[in-house]
Amino acid sequence: MDTRVSDVGVLDKAVAVLDALAEGPKGLGDLVTATGLPRATAHRLAVALEAHGMTARDEAGRFRLGHRLVVLGRAAAGSFPLAELARPALERLREQTSESVQLYVRDGDRRRCIASLDSPNELRTIVPVGALLPLDRGSAGRILTAPADGPGWVESVEEREPGVASVSAPVRGADGTVVAAVSVSGPVGRTTREPGARYGNAVLRAAAAIESRFRT
Repeated sequence: MDTRVSDVGVLDKAVAVLDALAEGPKGLGDLVTATGLPRATAHRLAVALEAHGMTARDEAGRFRLGHRLVVLGRAAAGSFPLAELARPALERLREQTSESVQLYVRDGDRRRCIASLDSPNELRTIVPVGALLPLDRGSAGRILTAPADGPGWVESVEEREPGVASVSAPVRGADGTVVAAVSVSGPVGRTTREPGARYGNAVLRAAAAIESRFRT
């Protein structure tokens, strides 16, 4: 994996570590595989980022994203107009479905969560603000890569994570291009294996409400 993006190599490598951990906690071996960095380099960077609160360790000793990124992510989302404009619609969507809701935008070859509201249920899907997720798995990824005249909503069942289903709809700008994807996600036991039938219309209404505020 080529981590070179800028002229500051160590920064590029540190960001590669964070991007890899955005997909989930990783032991050192998995981190090396995901980043393509030498073992000593991956370990040194992960430990240095831990000192800054940007990584942490879980109970199994694996590296994960740290709490400082949550603070930074919230600050970034707060400065992103679409996230603020979408909040009333996302709150209504959560009330209607009692499931977790998210708003994603495309970020290079991935998607970034810019707004996230957790389900009130004890068993729920949690996607932190700022998380980077794949574009090729999950309903939101398919929305963000679909053509402008793509489907109204898309559902996915256990594509990105076992036991989780989601439904997403596009938020389009004034020119019709997809600028974001609004999603409902939750455990398959509640959403069923056909979540679109249950939540598709609600997600479409939320997307339309966000578009209305975004375009004014």
